[in-house]
Amino acid sequence: MFFNSLFGYQARRKRLLKKVPKGALHDFLSVPFPSEDTCLSELPILSVDFETTGLNAVTDKLLSVGFVNIDKRQIKLGSCYHQIIDIKHSLDADNVIIHQITDQQKSAGKSLQVVVETLLKALAGRVMLVHFARIEKQFLKQACLELYGVSPPFMILDTLALAKRKLDQRDIAYDPQELRLSALRHKHNLPDHYAHNALNDAIATAELLLAQQKTATTKLKDLL
Repeated sequence: MFFNSLFGYQARRKRLLKKVPKGALHDFLSVPFPSEDTCLSELPILSVDFETTGLNAVTDKLLSVGFVNIDKRQIKLGSCYHQIIDIKHSLDADNVIIHQITDQQKSAGKSLQVVVETLLKALAGRVMLVHFARIEKQFLKQACLELYGVSPPFMILDTLALAKRKLDQRDIAYDPQELRLSALRHKHNLPDHYAHNALNDAIATAELLLAQQKTATTKLKDLL
């Protein structure tokens, strides 16, 4: 309890709130994170996915963002959002093959600031759900550093980490490929999806979480 009061999500949020000026980040920090005692059945979640030009958040760029709400264990397709970001350099051909975003589409995209502000507004009061948290966590923190000069806390659930935790408990060697989003969906009898589109992957991750966690009374603190 003492540790959380000093270093927990809410404590870090409150400290930073006092430092940042009015605006999108201030608005995000003004809304408390969900309590860690919240049951999954009542947990407000935003399933998020990024497409990027590479894996290094400092040297590579955030290229597109997709997200969808999960409320009371229901995926709210009416809340879907997908936006390409207009980065200021040409895309590598190999990268385009993966995410299918062309220079023409990119040039018609919105600015990083507009997209991040939209994401922060949607994230307020919610837990962010991702598959392989390192990418979304690092790129979002880097974007906030570029835009606001600070790196805010985010409460993040990771379907890959949840699956890895279960596999590790078996104490049996396994192929890391088993932790890929498509492989885990197959394991839970979910249909194939069109990967490497930020919104499609966000929805696919939302479906995977609900398949992984069939007990609605599971608490947030047991998933973090």
